[in-house]
Amino acid sequence: MIIRPAVPDDRSAIWDIIRPTIRAGETYTLDRDLSESDALAYWMASDRETFVAEEDGLILGTYYIRANRTGDGQHVCNCGYMTDAKASGRGVARRMHEHSLAHARARGFRAMQFNFVVSSNERAVRLWQSLGFDIVGRVPEAFLHPSLGYVDAFVMFRKL
Repeated sequence: MIIRPAVPDDRSAIWDIIRPTIRAGETYTLDRDLSESDALAYWMASDRETFVAEEDGLILGTYYIRANRTGDGQHVCNCGYMTDAKASGRGVARRMHEHSLAHARARGFRAMQFNFVVSSNERAVRLWQSLGFDIVGRVPEAFLHPSLGYVDAFVMFRKL
């Protein structure tokens, strides 16, 4: 598997990955009816770098990295990750995260922070913790999950 910067020709494959996650409404605070163009504009915005995980010519996942804040907070980065459901359990998210950590260090970031990890997304929480992230904050009932109702959101952080 290779991780490489996304190019315009990847837009369709990226949409195929992010659409089901957005539509499910279980892990991201995005409008579930977000159009393809708006979703891609968000995921590939000019304030971030977007990457894809590719194997045998198929894109299995995508992530973005950006400064979490501007000015004196720009030394902390933030990322978002989505994996194709067909590639679940194959280590794609772990590989993308490992790549993002190395890329963040190379870019001069000193830490990585996830601002809003939905507590019911237990696989992601376990993965981030296994990769050195701590839960540094909890926002009670911050996310309206479509089937679980209001659930907490975590702020997760690690130094690089």
